[in-house]
Amino acid sequence: MPVSGEAAQAAPRDATVLHALDGGVSWITLNRPEAMNAVTWDQRERIIALLTDASADPAVRAVVLTATGRGFCAGADLRGAPAQTRERVPGDVSRTIRLGAQRLIAAVLDCEKPVIAAVNGTAAGIGAHLAFACDLVLAADTAKFIEVFARRGLVPDGGGAYLLPRLVGPQRAKELMFFGDALTAADAERMGLVNRTVPGGELGALAKEWAGRLAAGPTRALALTKQLVNASLDGDRAAAFAAEAAAQEINMTTRDANEGVAAFVERRTPEYRGH
Repeated sequence: MPVSGEAAQAAPRDATVLHALDGGVSWITLNRPEAMNAVTWDQRERIIALLTDASADPAVRAVVLTATGRGFCAGADLRGAPAQTRERVPGDVSRTIRLGAQRLIAAVLDCEKPVIAAVNGTAAGIGAHLAFACDLVLAADTAKFIEVFARRGLVPDGGGAYLLPRLVGPQRAKELMFFGDALTAADAERMGLVNRTVPGGELGALAKEWAGRLAAGPTRALALTKQLVNASLDGDRAAAFAAEAAAQEINMTTRDANEGVAAFVERRTPEYRGH
């Protein structure tokens, strides 16, 4: 997992969010270990920009989101936000949420490349939602997921009330959000919030393996599949079937789709190029 010197050299503009492109995989690494990677305003904007770039860059075919130190992301760190220049008025809070936490989560959900979360440690608040928004979630066995909002008298933000019921059902989601108890990686895997739990020393290798497999796959087909799955719980069957048919129409114009079919007919391994 390129989260040390190599990545630091790849992203000199912002040492708190390291970035490296390796074998078609965009590695985005939160790097404020002294703050358990509580995400600042600047970090949020950098992550959004990198995910937006990943969608448009044909050289990027998968994304890994991870962190340094003991924490994946301990939530939002508002100390890095722009200074308030006037008294708060009605609408300010909802606008802040829409343009802040919700934009970050939407950037993950809307990224046109598959995004893997490699959760190395505690993921709390918006940090937990950042992981849950990813397409695949890998976790170190020491990682924990915490819905901290109710502990602080707050309503969940960053799409938590949208994501969690879709992942674990409304009853489980309310249990996690009402009590705010720390959820171990093993329990998160049993509940379906995590795909795989491994010893911390194996997390980077597994993330690299999975990302490499995705990067070698049919990129546009994966993007369309992601879009269909993410939208599947938001509409009725007719809408889902119409979206599926439209996705098939689009995908069958790609070189990779034709290569996949030809490889099957010719009984050989397909060679996907991402377009």
